Amino acid sequence: MEEIQTIRISVRNLVEFILREGDIDNRISGSMEKDAMQQGSRLHRKIQKRMGSGYRAEVPLKFQYPCDCFMLQIEGRADGIMEEADGIVIDEIKGVMRDLDHITGPVGVHLAQAKCYAFFYGTQNALEEIGVQMTYCNLETEEIKRFRETYSVGELKKWFEELVHAYEKWARYQIEWKELRNNSIRRTEFPFPYREGQRELVSSVYRTILRKKKLFIQAPTGVGKTMATIFPAVRAVGEELGEKIFYLTAKTITRTVAEQAFDTLRGTGLRYKVITLTAKEKICFCDTPECNPEACPYAKGHYDRVNDAVFDLISHTEELTREVLEEQAQKFQVCPFEMSLDIALWVDAVICDYNYVFDPNAHLKRFFSDGGSGGYLFLIDEAHNLVERGREMYSAAIYKEDILSIRRLVKAEAPKLAKRLDECNKQLLELKKECETYQIQESVSHIALKLMNVIGEMEKYLEECEAGEKREQVLEFYFQVRDFLNIYDVLDENYVIYTELEAGGRFRLKLLCVNPSVNLQSYLEQGNSTIFFSATLLPIHYYKKLLSTETDDYAVYAESMFPEKHRLLLFGRDVSTKYTMRSEKMYERFAAYILQMVLGKTGNYMVFFPSYRFMEDVYACFMELLEQSGIQTVECILQSQFMGEEAREIFLENFEEERVGSLVGFCVMGGIFSEGIDLTADRLIGAAIVGTGIPQVCTERELIRQFFDRMGMSGFDFAYLYPGMNKVLQSAGRVIRTEEDKGVILLLDDRFLGRRYREMFPREWSGYQICNLNEVTKITEKFWKGK
Repeated sequence: MEEIQTIRISVRNLVEFILREGDIDNRISGSMEKDAMQQGSRLHRKIQKRMGSGYRAEVPLKFQYPCDCFMLQIEGRADGIMEEADGIVIDEIKGVMRDLDHITGPVGVHLAQAKCYAFFYGTQNALEEIGVQMTYCNLETEEIKRFRETYSVGELKKWFEELVHAYEKWARYQIEWKELRNNSIRRTEFPFPYREGQRELVSSVYRTILRKKKLFIQAPTGVGKTMATIFPAVRAVGEELGEKIFYLTAKTITRTVAEQAFDTLRGTGLRYKVITLTAKEKICFCDTPECNPEACPYAKGHYDRVNDAVFDLISHTEELTREVLEEQAQKFQVCPFEMSLDIALWVDAVICDYNYVFDPNAHLKRFFSDGGSGGYLFLIDEAHNLVERGREMYSAAIYKEDILSIRRLVKAEAPKLAKRLDECNKQLLELKKECETYQIQESVSHIALKLMNVIGEMEKYLEECEAGEKREQVLEFYFQVRDFLNIYDVLDENYVIYTELEAGGRFRLKLLCVNPSVNLQSYLEQGNSTIFFSATLLPIHYYKKLLSTETDDYAVYAESMFPEKHRLLLFGRDVSTKYTMRSEKMYERFAAYILQMVLGKTGNYMVFFPSYRFMEDVYACFMELLEQSGIQTVECILQSQFMGEEAREIFLENFEEERVGSLVGFCVMGGIFSEGIDLTADRLIGAAIVGTGIPQVCTERELIRQFFDRMGMSGFDFAYLYPGMNKVLQSAGRVIRTEEDKGVILLLDDRFLGRRYREMFPREWSGYQICNLNEVTKITEKFWKGK
């Protein structure tokens, strides 16, 4: 007898999905209410404790509803079940930030959750009628407002069946598509002949997923790591080892590579739905993304139409390109960004930026807000970027000047809010008096308390304030304070709290996340397995320490297949970027090195510098050298500090053009051209890396150094050496992209010859040569002649 499949869904997800309606409107406090729900669990417990012995809190309930060919299981947790003299009452508690006077009745989806629990309990306990109570509690004042109604279980049954019937087609789609997809996965083979070491990589990824572990992969460019991670993850999904793949990247170009890998597998017969999430600003149909029904026709009535748009699309196509999504959004007159987030629920793989999973303010709440395991498989590309991105996402700051600015703005019309802001300002003023440059703080609980009061008053102000520029400024500050308090809630031993008087005179209080691994883990544990991979994940212990809390993670070093004779790795020993050595003479020496490399063979080159200032100084010397030498066959282009997308594309297009002479692109290490660009074959035949990439000394770097020193680890390495060397490796990685590529990598700084740096070289850098300025042209000419 064939086993009947069970589709599970939470009560909250069911009612929010089926019963949502109306407009998208970011002017009302919807986003604030969502935050309140996240923050309200402590208050839930407080209310529950007050309710006496006849009150049972957090009661798990589930209900199975038989549908045609499958069972639908709806489950959740009732906040409270009260046994009273005249019967049972289900209690649903919602923490809100709004003034309770503005709440005149229960919100539809809140009441629907309570009605589901009432139906489950009433049916399972053979009751004829049951009470439903909605308890709203203001998070700041802890004031409570209740709404109560009694329903017959018969009318709840009729209401619930209508709800389930509306969802039934979605559940049936899920089952039918999964069967189709899994059958195709079983027939899917690796689409290329395996490169050397690639089969082992595929096996390592599969075994890691099977064992529900994490894997760190150091894999040089050209190993084929994208396909070597996607293919085994897809196979694992087909074997029920994961529900959905999240392919996470920091750059647009790597998203394109992932899309191409899935397309290649689909070309061999795989049925697999993949969506790439595009940022709201880029996909919005309006000039500026103002998400309210007055400014945007797609926001008006969006929730009335979006479910039809999503079902129509997933039922009729497996192509979910940006063009297809935009066309569908136009057809149904809905917001393309919000629609794409909804479609993500029904696909097999989501390609997106890190922040959709890890950022506490931007993560996809539909996947990552309820805790527990979603059975996700996380493939994290360019994982070296996640350290700094993690630090940014889990840090927060508040500026004294911003508090004063908002106080001045609202003083006349909101004296109570102005008073609360004044209290905060005074506390920060006390800290400012004690601070000459920066100062570490042990605790800021007194300031956090005052900011909580500010949040409550700002909430009231925003409820009553008409739309306009003033409201926008207050709203923006509201989110700053909210972010600060959210980060304050997760402070632990991985943070440093400090105040700083900035060079421009602004004074800030910052919660700096030094080690983001614990915060990242809270999201990663909602998946079954995580694969971190990059061409520059060295030294591996640094990334393990900052990206994972586990001690038994796996690690693999994928060997490079490039013939060593295709790469010339040169170290210039008679130059230095140390501050004490910087001079006009040294800049001229760097310029001479670059010219000698370029004279070795006509072609395209990139030169990477530690800063814009350094780059401009050497560029000026280089142009002078060209003029003195009478060389007219070398063209130069310079990266500018604030390049938009169009300017970047124009810069890179220079490398695609056919030319008689050579092209030298002057760039900054760690910038937009030092990673994620793919110039194969003769589009780039050499790169010079000027300096060791060490970040500039600043307050935060020094705090990171001190933090790891206190832990008995090398603080200098964690704060400066490892991040710097990663920039060097990324820049050098622009040259050799495929097995056929041939190129020169010239490292210019005598520090590279020190033991600490050489220990961080990738294995494939073993065949390097050391040279001085006079030898460069001779060595490079010899290399290009194949000698």
